[in-house]
Amino acid sequence: MVEQQNNPQPGSGNGQQGSGRGRMKKRRWLKPVVRKVRVLGTGRKESDAQYDSTVGGLKVIHFGGLGEVGRNMSAVQYDNEIVLIDAGVRFPESDEMPGIDFIIPNVEYLADKKEMVKAMFFTHGHLDHIGALPFVRDKIGDPDVYAAPLTRALIMKRLDEFKNLKPLDILQVNAGDEIKVSDHITVKVLRINHSIPDDLAIAIKTPAGTLIHTSDFKFDDTPVNDLPADVDELQKLSDAGVLLLMSDSTGAENEGHSLSEQEITENLDKLIREATGMLILGTFASLINRIQQIITISEKHGRKVVFDGYSMKSNVEICKKLGYLKMRQGTQISMDEIDDYPRDKITAVVTGAQGEDNAVLMRVANGEHRHIHIKKNDTIVFSSSVIPGNERSVQFLKDQLYRNGAKVFNYKMMDIHAGGHGNKEDLRRMIQLVKPRFFMPIHGQYSMMINHGIMAQEEGVPEARIIIADNGSIVHLDKENWWMDKAKAPSDYVFVDGLGIGDIGNVVLRDRQILSEDGFLVIVTLVDGKTGKVRTSPDIISRGFIYLKDHKDLLMQIRKKIRFIVENNDARGKDINATYLKDQLRNQIGLFIFQKTERRPMILPVIIEI
Repeated sequence: MVEQQNNPQPGSGNGQQGSGRGRMKKRRWLKPVVRKVRVLGTGRKESDAQYDSTVGGLKVIHFGGLGEVGRNMSAVQYDNEIVLIDAGVRFPESDEMPGIDFIIPNVEYLADKKEMVKAMFFTHGHLDHIGALPFVRDKIGDPDVYAAPLTRALIMKRLDEFKNLKPLDILQVNAGDEIKVSDHITVKVLRINHSIPDDLAIAIKTPAGTLIHTSDFKFDDTPVNDLPADVDELQKLSDAGVLLLMSDSTGAENEGHSLSEQEITENLDKLIREATGMLILGTFASLINRIQQIITISEKHGRKVVFDGYSMKSNVEICKKLGYLKMRQGTQISMDEIDDYPRDKITAVVTGAQGEDNAVLMRVANGEHRHIHIKKNDTIVFSSSVIPGNERSVQFLKDQLYRNGAKVFNYKMMDIHAGGHGNKEDLRRMIQLVKPRFFMPIHGQYSMMINHGIMAQEEGVPEARIIIADNGSIVHLDKENWWMDKAKAPSDYVFVDGLGIGDIGNVVLRDRQILSEDGFLVIVTLVDGKTGKVRTSPDIISRGFIYLKDHKDLLMQIRKKIRFIVENNDARGKDINATYLKDQLRNQIGLFIFQKTERRPMILPVIIEI
């Protein structure tokens, strides 16, 4: 996101940027930046069309996932029929979005088109692809919903957490299935590799041409707990002609091929074989293939396996039931049984490798877990990469574990984590295989998408046929050209905070940022309604700004300033203008405090007329 500066009046509580001598602050607008779309070459034409159903042909609109990681959701529209792909959440940046639980796609484009939405397909079971369904379900009409078995089970588990929603019938599909959505649209789902089984690429066949959505993917010829990608089916689609390839860009800046899970298996085997004490592996609950590796290797070395963390235990039980996780009878034990076995025969697979405060691994590190207590020479493994923004939390967690005498290993020390996203050579292979007429990078930060587009040029896709779009861009395609409407579909963030969906806006978030940085000051002033004079000394309440008992001189100066502002205002006249007085107090007291402290607390004036 590009930083933009905002400079309202001091003390206004609207996200100021100070320019004080000793302290400068930068605040970001939380509204997505509207960029001028980069046009690669000259093979496009402009359209003045607004987004409405009267403009026919083939359109592609992304409601999230472009220029960001997460919030993946897209629509393919042909005439008056729409197919949706995924509905995922994005997790907030804690410093930027205090109090926000999730960010979800903005589906306002569909508000007057619900009857057009004929089908919805889910690519795989990660939350950045399925997590927003409960929040957008009432806004997308009543389409047929399709998902592979594991994805379907994870969606159903997700929906169980929202008791107010009516039951949803999700139709099961398997790799290789072809679904006739309508007389104009047919969808074929293809097996692709990721870090979770049942990942599907989506091929949408329309009269204008075939579009392929890769999903999150990598090419792995020796996957664990899965079969290799269905390259033959991709080749058949390529031979018939592919109009547009929409391809995962997450690894577009990483050189080489992504690691095979077979390589990870060999390294994990060595680590588990040589581990001392209790072995505790922290990973994502959604990395089902990694969990299977850990189970298999632990069994090989005579270890019992225990799982902890709500999402971890839920996912394990779902996968066991569907046959996606396999283990011998007696391998899995409960937490209550840990002390019944030697420590060096226990493998604990837990959540919290990102340093989350209340997750299992942090509770273990802090000595707050009921059953797992770190002893000298226990072995801790972080078998997942660090999400950007979590570095400090993860470092604190590692330090705590080291303080307890544990041995700590992570993916930087040895290859014990393979991401689910292909690196440059995987992405090149997809382009070479599909040979699309047009190419659209998706699922990644803007720089990733640009580099993916450059890679496509190197693989023979003309520059003029590469589409770099934003969330909300309405991209039209026919057999020869692509173009965008000048108008865009709504693409503002939609925030989920507790039970509220979309009721938290940028102003509220900026206020939260101010409160978290400089606190607030409440000024309660009693004013004589007849004379306009201040009655008694104004009350001042501080939270997160200063400790009142230690700043008596400053408080005395503020009270004098309050009295002066109230008793010398120009708008007093006959009656007290409380609104005007509040504005004056907010601005002038805010400026006065900044001059004295170079801090900008939120000023909340209360005028009581007596």
